[in-house]
Amino acid sequence: MKALMSTKTGGPETLEMLEADSPVADKGQVVIDVKACSINYPDVLIIQDLYQFKPARPFAPGGEVAGVISSIGEGVTGLAVGDRVASTTGHGGLVEQVAVNQNSVFKIPDSVSFEDASALILTYGTSIHALVDRGHIKEGDTLLVLGASGGVGIAAVELGKAFGARVVAAVSSEEKAAFAKAAGADETVIYGRAPFDKDQSKALAGQFKEAVGPNGADVIYDAVGGDYSEPAVRSIAWEGRFLVVGFPAGIAKLPLNLTLLKSCDVCGVFWGAYAARDPAGNRAHINHLFKLWEEGKIQPRVSEVFDFADAGKAIQKMADRGAMGKMVVKVSE
Repeated sequence: MKALMSTKTGGPETLEMLEADSPVADKGQVVIDVKACSINYPDVLIIQDLYQFKPARPFAPGGEVAGVISSIGEGVTGLAVGDRVASTTGHGGLVEQVAVNQNSVFKIPDSVSFEDASALILTYGTSIHALVDRGHIKEGDTLLVLGASGGVGIAAVELGKAFGARVVAAVSSEEKAAFAKAAGADETVIYGRAPFDKDQSKALAGQFKEAVGPNGADVIYDAVGGDYSEPAVRSIAWEGRFLVVGFPAGIAKLPLNLTLLKSCDVCGVFWGAYAARDPAGNRAHINHLFKLWEEGKIQPRVSEVFDFADAGKAIQKMADRGAMGKMVVKVSE
């Protein structure tokens, strides 16, 4: 089978399309003939050895796929050859076939395209875990989303609205603001490009405060990090929840006196570890997502589909922070 492999540390230009052995389903696993693989920010990091997990080379990036089950291993229940499914993989998704544990596999309706299905689980799974389990979001809350036009960010916007929150989407351009508005954001903030000096940081905090209102943001979803985090925390409500989701702008350094002054919580969000530790809880969340999708309250927003041979271009666009919504690689027909 064909596989887009990382054979050395570096950017997307180091990836190579190679021939690899087809996988065999071990106990509790299924093999999926991959039709589509969506691209996420961890794909940028993992090939540079900057992600939490550093798999042995050669390996394929790609954290979530959709396709058709071609074989099943011993002990698999509730799944069958021919089922249309979506699954997370951690890494290894940019291949023609992948073996995954049955706990990571979800059937998809015939009406849903493989491209859309591949764009649901990781981003929306991250965001529903963040907002519900870590942010304890409730109807009437004000939610500030940083990086609101990206994959996890736009999912947070949609889910925030589905849960009855007022959503403020923070983005880097007018085009991205319009994209977030179309997904349901009530207000938008357009920020500049970091790094920020003290005055610029103070000005951004003022933008956030004006947008969220005098009571502050009850929940802040930070998928950006870097110099954007401190200004956001300065706009948080009393006993608000600041969710640490990602760091494309760098790892933030927060003055902890701000957390004392606002009596707020800083909550890490590590969805992959959560899903591994609590598969039943994660499955309940994913089932909830499918229900919200059926009700029309969320819709994976696939903005661009790339050919398999151009998957590196999708990863580069993600690295350049040029993505809006989800980018998907079409692996096979």
